[in-house]
Amino acid sequence: MPTRPDTLQGSLPLLVLTILARRGPLHGYGITAHIQRLSDALRVEEGSLYPSLHRMEEAGWISARQITTEHNRPARAYEMTAEGRRQLGLEEERWRSTTNAINHVLKHA
Repeated sequence: MPTRPDTLQGSLPLLVLTILARRGPLHGYGITAHIQRLSDALRVEEGSLYPSLHRMEEAGWISARQITTEHNRPARAYEMTAEGRRQLGLEEERWRSTTNAINHVLKHA
């Protein structure tokens, strides 16, 4: 069962930054395809991905450059910046803290 879009929204920067850290520069479709290859349960819609990429670029976490895809189409390739590496650490800690708190409530409810 795919996740609800609002559930994924809060974790999208963590997912994108992790993928860029491990895979290197990718265009938006490549990021989406990689997420879907790794998890059938996660669906990233263009309406969520591209605004998130723009926010991350404005924050200085990623940078973009024009490329030509393997299908000879223009695209923007995104890669992580030094600030993005710092942010990834913060996002990972936030994720751990949130999931620990949720697990605590589920265990003791």
